[in-house]
Amino acid sequence: MLLRSELLCAIAFWREELVELEILLSYRFLETHRQMFSWQVGFLLIARKIAAGFDDISSKASESAVPRKEIPPAARMRLALTNATRNQEIVRMKVIAGKILGLTIAPLFSVDAAFATDGYFLTGYGTKQQGQGGAGIAKPGDSLTGATNPAGLVLVGDRFDIGLTVFRPVRFGTITGNQLPPGYPNVNGTYDGNRVQNFELPELGYSFRYKPNLALGVAIYGNGGLNTSYKQPIQLLGSTRGGVDLDQVFISPTLSYKLGAHNYLGVAANIAIQRFAAEGLQSIEAISSAPTKVTNNGYSYSSGAGVRIGWLGELNHTVSVGATWQSKTYVSKFSKYSGLFAEQGGFDIPSNFAGGAAVKLGPRATVIFDEERILYGSVKSIANTLASTSPLGSNSGPGFGWHDINVSKAGLDYVINPSLTVRGGYNHGGAPFDGTQTFFNLVAPAVTKDHLHVGATWASSTGKEISFAYIHAFNGTVNGVNSIPAAYGGGNANLSMYQNSFQVAFGWNRNKK
Repeated sequence: MLLRSELLCAIAFWREELVELEILLSYRFLETHRQMFSWQVGFLLIARKIAAGFDDISSKASESAVPRKEIPPAARMRLALTNATRNQEIVRMKVIAGKILGLTIAPLFSVDAAFATDGYFLTGYGTKQQGQGGAGIAKPGDSLTGATNPAGLVLVGDRFDIGLTVFRPVRFGTITGNQLPPGYPNVNGTYDGNRVQNFELPELGYSFRYKPNLALGVAIYGNGGLNTSYKQPIQLLGSTRGGVDLDQVFISPTLSYKLGAHNYLGVAANIAIQRFAAEGLQSIEAISSAPTKVTNNGYSYSSGAGVRIGWLGELNHTVSVGATWQSKTYVSKFSKYSGLFAEQGGFDIPSNFAGGAAVKLGPRATVIFDEERILYGSVKSIANTLASTSPLGSNSGPGFGWHDINVSKAGLDYVINPSLTVRGGYNHGGAPFDGTQTFFNLVAPAVTKDHLHVGATWASSTGKEISFAYIHAFNGTVNGVNSIPAAYGGGNANLSMYQNSFQVAFGWNRNKK
C-alpha cells in the first residue's frame, strides 16, 4: 500500500491542475481522511502547493490587490503570495514547513528500516547519487546534497525533490560446532532472518537560492538503520523469535555560500531522531547490569544533534574536488535498553569524513570518485567487543565489536541528450567486524561489502524530473572464529546477506521555467 500510494501521489504532484489547491485544504483533508488514505495523499498535495508557492516567491511579478471576498477560495493562497513581500513569504513558508515536517517524519518511522549497506549507513543520499555508486561530494545533483556535502547546495539552486526507496535484504545466520550440555536443545543449524522482507524509506529535500551566492535548504532522510526478524528463536540468545530494529532519521537545515569565483562552503545541522527495539534476547539478561532493560520492551526513542561541514572547489573547467566532515551526533540514551547497550543505553551516531573528485571527460561524460571513512569504533555500544568481562549496559559492557571502515565509491554520469541522463557506479566498503565477533552480530549481520549501482533521469524542458536507481549488494559472508563463548557451548556463528533496492524520485528544478 505504501509504494502504490506513493507512486499515485507522485503522479498527482506532477499535474499542473493541483496548483490552485490550498495548503490548508490539503492539511485538513489529511487529518479528516487519515483512516482511509495513506499519509502520502495529503503530503503530496501540500508539497505541490508549496512548490507553486515558492515559484511565486521567486518571481518579481506583482498583482493588484483585490478584496478577499471577491476571490474564489481556491485562489486565495496564490494571490496572498504574490502580494506579500519576500520576507513575509519566508515567514509564511516556515509556518507551512512546520506542518509538513511532522507529516514527513511520521512515514520515515512508519516502516522498519533495512540494512544500509556501508555498515549501517546508507551507501548514498538521493536517487541521482545512488545511481552513481553513492559518489557525489564534488558533483551535487539534487536538493538532498546537504546530506553529503552541504557546500554544493548553491550549485543546485531552486529545487524540490521527493523520493522513495524499497529495500529487500536477504539475511541468514548459521550456528555450527555448538556443544551445550545434555538436556539442552541442539541449536546448530541455519536461521532465517527474513520474517520481514521488504522495507520502504521516503526522503525529501528543498533548496532555495536566497541570493546569487547564498542558498538555503533542508533535507529529511534516513541516515541508516538495520533490521533482523528471525522466523524462529535463536535459543542461545532467547526463548522468543529474535531480532532488532534500528531506524535513524536526520533533519538537516543547510546553508551554502559561494566564496569567490570557484569555491563553495556549506554547513548543515543534523537533527537526529532514532528508535530501537529488540526481541528474543532473554538468554543474555543474566549478564546485564539491568536485566529488565535488555529485550522485548518495545521501541525506545532517542534524539540529538551534530553538524556537517563541506567545501567544494572548481580547479578548472574539467575538475572539481570536495571534502566533507560530519561530527559525532550526540543523542540521548535508549532508556528501555539501558541494560543492553554500553553506557546505560548510549547509541551516539559515529563521525565520518570524506573527499571526492569529479572529472569531465567531455561535454557528456563525468566520472566521480569518493573516499569515505566511518568511525564506528568511536561509539562504545557499537565498538566494545564480546571479550569484555563487564556487565551488559555498563560503560565497558560488551558490544558488537565494530571498527572503523573505509568506503570507496566510483561512478559515471553520462548525458545522452538534454532529456535523458544515465548513470552507473560501484561501491566497496570494508567489513565492520571480524570473525571473532559474529555471535552478537547474529542480530546485526552487516556483512555486504560490494555494491553495483545503475540509474537514470528523465527531465522535461520545464524542469520536472523523474529519476530511478537500482542497487545490488553482492552476497557477503563472515564466518565465525571461535565466536561463541564457552559459557554458551562454544562453536561459531556464520553470517551471510545480500540485498536489492530500487529507488524512484520526482524532482522539480525551479531554475527552469
